[in-house]
Amino acid sequence: MGHVNRDIEKAATDVGQQPVAIGRQGAVTIYDVARHAGVSPSTVSRALGKPGRISARTERRIQDAAAELGYRANPMARALPTGRTQTLGLIVTDFTNPVYFDLVRGAERAAAEAGYTMVLAESQESGAAESNAVERVRPLVDGFVLAAPRLDDEALTAIAQDTSLVLVNRAVTGIASVVVDVRTGLSAALDHLRAHGHSSIGYLSGPARSWINARRWEVLMEEAPRRGMHIVEIPTTEPTLVGGRDALPRVRAAGVSALVAYNDLIAIGLLREAQATGLDVPGDLSIVGFDDIFGAELVTPELSTIRVPLGALGEAAIRVLIGRVDPETHEPAKAEFVPRQSTGPARSR
Repeated sequence: MGHVNRDIEKAATDVGQQPVAIGRQGAVTIYDVARHAGVSPSTVSRALGKPGRISARTERRIQDAAAELGYRANPMARALPTGRTQTLGLIVTDFTNPVYFDLVRGAERAAAEAGYTMVLAESQESGAAESNAVERVRPLVDGFVLAAPRLDDEALTAIAQDTSLVLVNRAVTGIASVVVDVRTGLSAALDHLRAHGHSSIGYLSGPARSWINARRWEVLMEEAPRRGMHIVEIPTTEPTLVGGRDALPRVRAAGVSALVAYNDLIAIGLLREAQATGLDVPGDLSIVGFDDIFGAELVTPELSTIRVPLGALGEAAIRVLIGRVDPETHEPAKAEFVPRQSTGPARSR
């Protein structure tokens, strides 16, 4: 009996398929399909694993038998001989952040077009959780896209040594990445605020471990003085509505008349708290968000923001990962300033 079981397992491995349970009837194996079709298990293996190696008539009979019995291929088993699962992993920092909606949709669209399935996981803004997610998913996928990863450069380099990896909004030497050119959008936002008489602005910063947060602050420090504007960095507790709400006392203490936030969630949280305490937006305080997420136009006043083509970013990351786009020649997407009602003339002090 043990020999029979081993033979069944070998046949299943050869074809790259495993028995799959179907309700109460137990597992359907290639031996079941073989008996039903009146052929040998090895013939089933060739028909289902490598079509075209037997007569079309026999192959059709085997496929019909497999369909009638409810036999299904196991993609993890198919990966054993080839080392490929046709599955890709995408890890984001926070499922609940609307910034990832379009990015995930774009990545899924590109993966599906190339015949891949995508697995989604989150890091919860934690480098340790991100590392754990990579280790859990790694056996199931052919490669990863990490969106705004929180791991340090050394940890990411270690992952990239034995795993195909593409980073979104993070640059690490030796690892393929897809980033957004934030300078265009930030420069346009500063021009807009300067034209409205704002000379002292704040940057509500994002997570300390975020590469793109540091990049945005770096660009603001370069561009604001060129326009004769004073700028100060104001920390937030978290990149969420709560983080924006909690930042209001620091904003008031900074004495700035306008703000650029790390993301739209922080900007909206600040906007709501400012209004709740009697401040007028934009009369007393102009606010600019970042990303142009769903909902940026639903607040009152509508949020001025810097739009990022997130869907295109997700698509590009997948295409780089599967080798359809050369990261060396990929043109960075450009951020675009979108003026709305949350910015206006600076009030005379």
